[in-house]
Amino acid sequence: MHPTELLITSQELSQRLDEPSLRVFDCRWSLTDVTLGLRQYQEGRIPHSQYIPLEHHLSDPAGFRGRHPLPSRSRFAEILGESYGVSNESLIVAYDDGSGMTACRLWWMARWVGHKNVRVLDGGLYQWTKQGFPLTTDSVQYESVDFQLGESLTRSRSVDEVIDSSTTLLDARSSERFEGQVEPIDHTAGHIPGALCFPYDANLTSEKTFVRNPTRFDSIDRAKPVACYCGSGVSATNNILALLLAGFDEPVLYAGSWSEWIESDAREIATGPARGT
Repeated sequence: MHPTELLITSQELSQRLDEPSLRVFDCRWSLTDVTLGLRQYQEGRIPHSQYIPLEHHLSDPAGFRGRHPLPSRSRFAEILGESYGVSNESLIVAYDDGSGMTACRLWWMARWVGHKNVRVLDGGLYQWTKQGFPLTTDSVQYESVDFQLGESLTRSRSVDEVIDSSTTLLDARSSERFEGQVEPIDHTAGHIPGALCFPYDANLTSEKTFVRNPTRFDSIDRAKPVACYCGSGVSATNNILALLLAGFDEPVLYAGSWSEWIESDAREIATGPARGT
């Protein structure tokens, strides 16, 4: 896919802020402080943006399906239309602090419910403020509309479908977590056997923008299907976007990810040196 189908620059967004169909989402979130994103949003955000919480609107409650299991497609479509005024004609722009982690989760989920016109703000709030564009504390509220659920433009995979030797599994977590050296979040360390380690933050330049035409995935067999996972199905979506930038066919998201995998003693766990990049 062409980068313009996936990403939008701060310059372009600044020129489109007054478009009636635009819906801008602030997706900021912290793994160590789940209230931080909302506090940051309240202190200053891109004009016309609405805050969308990962815990309540981009996932179901944590449990045996992992820390951030997907809601149903119908529930998320309802959230977009009723809570945020997103119609099937809207342009959705998602941004976060610049990590491209939670913004990509919203980007992926919008496509999951059939919405093609969605972009990630390249460089996030980091690039927006660096380029001198303004922040605001003004609130915006859109009227509820009927968002029609469409055919999914991406794919998810259940835990039972992940165990497939014909699929290349990419883990978006750090090499230290992948190797089982540390595990600051989940109760068990390691990775899914056979997976390759491709930390999501390597998809970004030092300026927090996505690498165009990335070569880091060149070692992956393009003839085999690719499934992406991480700790809870959030940063894995960053790898999905990067793979599309690299010209891969649509990868699959294993949304339950490591936090779901370890909820059954019957599933094998691997540790040791990371393979991948």
